[in-house]
Amino acid sequence: MAIDIGGTKIAGALVLPDGTMTATTRRPTPRGTDADGVFAAVAEVVAELARSPLWPAAVRCGIGSAGPVDATRGTVSPVNIGAWRDFPVEARVAAELARHGTPLPTVLVGDGVAMAAAEHWLGAARGHADALCMVVSTGVGGGLILNNRLHPGPTGNAGHIGHISVALDGPRCVCGGRGCVESVASGTAIARWAAEQGWTPAGGDASAAGVAAAAAAGDPVALAAFDRAGRALAAAIAASATLVETGIAVIGGGVAASGDTLFEPIRTHLADYATLSYVAGLEVVPAVLGTHAGLIGAAAAATMLLSP
Repeated sequence: MAIDIGGTKIAGALVLPDGTMTATTRRPTPRGTDADGVFAAVAEVVAELARSPLWPAAVRCGIGSAGPVDATRGTVSPVNIGAWRDFPVEARVAAELARHGTPLPTVLVGDGVAMAAAEHWLGAARGHADALCMVVSTGVGGGLILNNRLHPGPTGNAGHIGHISVALDGPRCVCGGRGCVESVASGTAIARWAAEQGWTPAGGDASAAGVAAAAAAGDPVALAAFDRAGRALAAAIAASATLVETGIAVIGGGVAASGDTLFEPIRTHLADYATLSYVAGLEVVPAVLGTHAGLIGAAAAATMLLSP
């Protein structure tokens, strides 16, 4: 059983051993309510899954959530779900499972870790013993596969590449740090920097997608915004690979949908940072699982971290 919790939707599925999803369901993430009001949507997802004829065959439950998460306590404080602060989502889900007659071992991971588990199992990192997987979207997150094992760290946040500093005198990040990758290369940061440099959207789309469209059309400020983001990502990817010897970096998320507009500057700048012999062949590739990565990753994390 897999649950994917994000700022816009809460999804669930029963995932077969080959990765096929069945009984998939989703609810919009409630707004303007309290913590229990948000959890009510999770409970509805569990209840709908419990009506599937495959429900009695479930052996474990994985929960992937927007972060920060604290896997040691089973709590989440998603920046995009204001009603949840230190919310005990793992215990509450476990109670719902028991209420529906199926008490399952349950594990909580951050959404970047879930994405890494998914891409290693069925996606672009398949067959790689060591991989860094990243989500570049409104924020920048990630997860690590080391020696064919998911490496979430004690609290479930290992691999959170978005908060590696790549600019010692860079802008203050929302996390409180300075010069974090997220403060330079997230979709929000790309759009903000382009606007600060005088870029104005021709079609009214001032988001990172609008900047990407302008870059594809040759706009010099938009191209510079993506070059700046690509350089920050390249520096962080190289630093991570140098530290733990990952051979591939898989990048997904909304900003990665811009394709070569993002990937070309990353690969160009990577040559300046990944210079040691054991990281010189580092690959940077797009993720392939898209919107399915959250649920597949939650299931994969449960398989990798829990015994049946």
